[in-house]
Amino acid sequence: MRIRGTGLKTGIAYRAGAVMVVAAAAAFSPVLAGNAYAFKLFGITIFGKDEDENLQVPDPVRYDVDLETGTADSDLKEALEKSSRLVGDKNGPVSGDLGVVVKARDDRDRLIATLYEKARYGGVVTITIDGRNIDDLPPNPTFDRSKPVPVKVDIAPGPVFTVNEVQFGGDAAHRNPADYDLAPGEQAGSLAIIKAGDTIVDQLKSEGRPFAKLTERRVVADHSKNTVDIVLAAEGGPVAPIGDVGVTGEERVKPEFIQRYSRLRKGEAYSPVALRKAGERLRALGVFSSVTIHEGDALASDGTLPMTIEVSEGKRRYLGIGAQYSTIDGFGVNGYWGHRNLFGGAESLRIEGAVSRLGEASDLGDLDYSAGILFTKPAFIHPSATLKAGIVAKTENPDAYNAKLVTASLGLSYELTDQDTISAAGEVSFENDDDAFGNNNYLTFTLPITYDRDARDDKYNPTGGYHATLSAKPGYEFMNGTVYSAFQGSISGYLGLGAEDGIVLAGKLAAGTLIGGGGVENIPATQRFFAGGGGSVRGYGYQEISPYNENDDATGGRSYVTGSFEARIKITDTIGIVPFIDVGTVSDGIAPDFSDIRAGAGAGIRYATPFGPLRLDFAVPLNKYDGGTDYGIYAGIGQSF
Repeated sequence: MRIRGTGLKTGIAYRAGAVMVVAAAAAFSPVLAGNAYAFKLFGITIFGKDEDENLQVPDPVRYDVDLETGTADSDLKEALEKSSRLVGDKNGPVSGDLGVVVKARDDRDRLIATLYEKARYGGVVTITIDGRNIDDLPPNPTFDRSKPVPVKVDIAPGPVFTVNEVQFGGDAAHRNPADYDLAPGEQAGSLAIIKAGDTIVDQLKSEGRPFAKLTERRVVADHSKNTVDIVLAAEGGPVAPIGDVGVTGEERVKPEFIQRYSRLRKGEAYSPVALRKAGERLRALGVFSSVTIHEGDALASDGTLPMTIEVSEGKRRYLGIGAQYSTIDGFGVNGYWGHRNLFGGAESLRIEGAVSRLGEASDLGDLDYSAGILFTKPAFIHPSATLKAGIVAKTENPDAYNAKLVTASLGLSYELTDQDTISAAGEVSFENDDDAFGNNNYLTFTLPITYDRDARDDKYNPTGGYHATLSAKPGYEFMNGTVYSAFQGSISGYLGLGAEDGIVLAGKLAAGTLIGGGGVENIPATQRFFAGGGGSVRGYGYQEISPYNENDDATGGRSYVTGSFEARIKITDTIGIVPFIDVGTVSDGIAPDFSDIRAGAGAGIRYATPFGPLRLDFAVPLNKYDGGTDYGIYAGIGQSF
């Protein structure tokens, strides 16, 4: 049962805390603006002019700008052009003749700051409007508006200044300037100097000194030698542990739960990192619209530092609907209702359901259905533990099989560290399969155990670090008395290259094996291994990669290996392209024999948004099956891995 034709799947998913997924028809909306169209996605203008940009500006004045960067190299030229508001806003009017002058003066300050960031302390920025220097203009200038007002920006970058001498004073004394990128001979960019001071204060605070501060930051430039002398001094203040932690702003969430879940305990060492993580932890619950942790202005009588967690609660109940379309699977709709704080401890309840393959299935029995109830209890017994329970009923109808199943689960996850989580659960599932082995029923009990280490710098758009998972899933099938276990592992890594990580190399390797159980026919179809599709080997249909029997029916396998490699290349601040290649194999044995390796290659487009990049990938199989999928198009939010 091979997949034939082409496939297009779209998926929309919000981060935790979002309350609604809207139908695709409502999310993608062209906006008419004058004689031009704008394309907006989730309120963000993708291309064209936003209608708000064409709202009437009081006393509009248009200008033309000519920016000359003199001897600046390509990197400096790009930085100057990006920092210039005159250049960035050149297609829009300003308000009045004075508005041109105000914008020009602001631009000069911005451009000088950019030169300082690049260690160009001798740079000169000259701006003229209609041929007159902005410093020579009267308080209320007037310009000829019969055509755009000409604005000329001339920049003489000057030489690069280097560090001559660095003096650290006070509690910052005896530190090594090289540790702060301020070794003699290094470029003396202003950002490096500011960062050094901030780092010193952070280091002192990390020693448990909540009142650490910078007492002096002095930079003296010698224009005859193109060098700078730097003085940085800091005062650490007293060492003080965390004191009483109060809570304000709560309404229905219990204050003792907030304090406990923050994991800020009286008597523990003060740490800015602990405070930051406490805020992130509370925000991740999805219960609060804002979380702010205030430190006391003075120590308490016992020498501790009191703190207050200020929260603002969001709506407890939320409702969501969504839609998707696939040229293979037809239309699909889904919806959910949720409650974020059932009993005052941020307990969440979510009821969800979905129907898909509408318009593609020949009768109601071929539709894909799912319905589930999910419950989560954070800080179960221990602040780092989360209890999860659920029951889900669904049907799955890929080309390889037709399955109807009901699964009940109860599990616990525990945060070992900020990066490491271990979880374990018990699952009972009844499944009816119609596949290459006929129609069979399975009743299974499994104990999935997973270790997850997430060392990425960003979960939704990583540019560095790695993410690794290991899982074991021992199981028992009651109908045939079958004992089996599934083991899987994956690791993905990321490496940013160039200025501002303009290129990110990303790779992922995953593998799995099924041990025991006799033949694969004794194991439910949904627990066998398949590959292919948007989350696996792109270019192939969903679960198309599999061992096949003599009737050309996919059976699923006992082992698999998949690998992916991407080069994520920025074209602009918001748009990127991603060439990629995916490789995978699925085998009958408990170890892959690599006798049938399938590969897909393609390219994608990324558009950066505040909630993660929008993804659109096109891929083709490099060695397609006879009569198999010709290509695949995949869309979603977030990177592919």
